[in-house]
Amino acid sequence: MTSGPVVFVVDDDPAVRTSIKFLISTVGLRVESFESADTFLAKEPALDEPSCLVLDVRLPGLSGLEFQRELAARNIRIPVVFVTGHGDIPMSVRAMKAGAVEFLTKPFRDEDLLDAIRIALARDRVWREKDKELTELQQRFQSLTPREREVISMVVSGMLNKQIAAQLGTAENTVKVHRSRAMEKMCAQSLADLVTMIQKLKSPSEKAS
Repeated sequence: MTSGPVVFVVDDDPAVRTSIKFLISTVGLRVESFESADTFLAKEPALDEPSCLVLDVRLPGLSGLEFQRELAARNIRIPVVFVTGHGDIPMSVRAMKAGAVEFLTKPFRDEDLLDAIRIALARDRVWREKDKELTELQQRFQSLTPREREVISMVVSGMLNKQIAAQLGTAENTVKVHRSRAMEKMCAQSLADLVTMIQKLKSPSEKAS
């Protein structure tokens, strides 16, 4: 199997790595294992397919929680399932607040780990679909002329064609043409579609303002 979802296992115990790898492979998923966070980062495994990380908390070098923070700092977005034999409530709270899918204490039930992996892979698929949609929207937006962008920014703010024409010092029919071409390029079926698209293109700070 050379394509499809992949699960990365990072645990310094060879027996645990082998056991988890075998378990995951029984449900038809690809598995790559690493003895430490440093070896994972050094190899820079491809994240071209839906993936998740089964991560031990206590590791040589970077700990699991430090590794989680390092991935975020590098803008590497991958769902994490923590496993540990030495967990406590504050540790699990930190992990979950940082976005972990699950925090399992060894020994855990096989099905609990597999369920967490399924949830993690599903989350990654959703992220990837959203990223793909956003990329396509950005490409469509980049295809607009500067005047078309100007017009639709006014349109989505609630301005009427005649108001836009007055502000731009142009004819209302010209505004209608720019608006129609922009909506066609954006593949917007309605004004509501266009508003939703422009909202998705805004940065988090712009949305908050």
